[in-house]
Amino acid sequence: MRKKVFIVIGTRPEAIKMVPIIAQLIKNKKFFETKICITQQHKELVNSILKFFNINPDFKLNIMRDNQDLSYITYSILNKINPILKDNKPDYAIVHGDTSTTFATALSCFYNKIKLIHIEAGLRTYNLSSPYPEEFNRQVVGKIAYIHFSPTLLNKKNLVKEGVSSKLIFVTGNTVIDTIKMTLDKIKKNKTLKEKIEKYYYKFNINLNNKKIILITIHRRENFGKNLISILNAIIKITKKHPNYNLILPVHPNPNIKNIVFKYLVGFKNIYLIKPLEYHYFVYLLDKSNIVISDSGGLQEEAPFLKKPLVILRKNSERPETITIGHSIKVGSDTKKIFAVVDRLILDKKYYNKFNKKCLIYGNGTAALQIVKKLKKL
Repeated sequence: MRKKVFIVIGTRPEAIKMVPIIAQLIKNKKFFETKICITQQHKELVNSILKFFNINPDFKLNIMRDNQDLSYITYSILNKINPILKDNKPDYAIVHGDTSTTFATALSCFYNKIKLIHIEAGLRTYNLSSPYPEEFNRQVVGKIAYIHFSPTLLNKKNLVKEGVSSKLIFVTGNTVIDTIKMTLDKIKKNKTLKEKIEKYYYKFNINLNNKKIILITIHRRENFGKNLISILNAIIKITKKHPNYNLILPVHPNPNIKNIVFKYLVGFKNIYLIKPLEYHYFVYLLDKSNIVISDSGGLQEEAPFLKKPLVILRKNSERPETITIGHSIKVGSDTKKIFAVVDRLILDKKYYNKFNKKCLIYGNGTAALQIVKKLKKL
């Protein structure tokens, strides 16, 4: 008898990291009946990723509205997903990471006594304010989950320390590495797709094959306000000193980011402010970049795997592994620190080469295969 599996996705990072698991479950139709639900927390971005990988969701909750807050998001997901879970009665629900979608789905599963599978389990800063609300979400989900799939041994140790049985925790690496490999392989095999991506960047007069590139992403709440201004001042200093580098910033649509970025960075010849990218466009750009500056959690996994020196715009990180072993540098939002590190990466080849090496701490791209194999045995 096939196991009924219910997957819930809200944000772009969740979609990116769930895609390889969905692909493996679909390959194993003999063992699993898989249903996919998207809350549409990041509606267009999630739809784009699922379309690229030919995945069609079974349920769309359409929860978003203008000026929504965390309370509204949580309430809306709980209200809409509860009857679906009651009707479908899955054997297992699978959630990822630490989003409001993950938290609300986990809570609904708890109320309905549905066994919860948590992907990317055990990441911790042990500071409920940083990142907010993600640290709270992931800790609560860790209490509810039946099975925990952790990217690293450190994540497993965190869960064991919190009282989770080691028999219920499995270290697999991170599924984002699977997705990167799937994406780059798809681009490599499809000449038309590769040309389409390169033409997209030519529209902005960006030649990914000639100039050196610094990729920048900023989106976290902790960097709203004065922290963002401090980061942007560092970017201005970098662009003035190193005009031979193209600084490319896909601008997050949140007005707390977007409005300030355009106020400070418009008018610089080698700063390119572009719209948020579809995932395959972004991965191609990442693969062509020389340096990455970001507050993204996902990029702390992706950039080191692709041998890209990463400058982390955060005070606390739930992914300390690459910092500890020397694949990334944490600088927070301090203008002087950001500029000093990037300047050194550009000018000091020996320093750059310390970070320009492949990192397999998050696995080699077999995480989804390991997860589905384990699900078969439950």
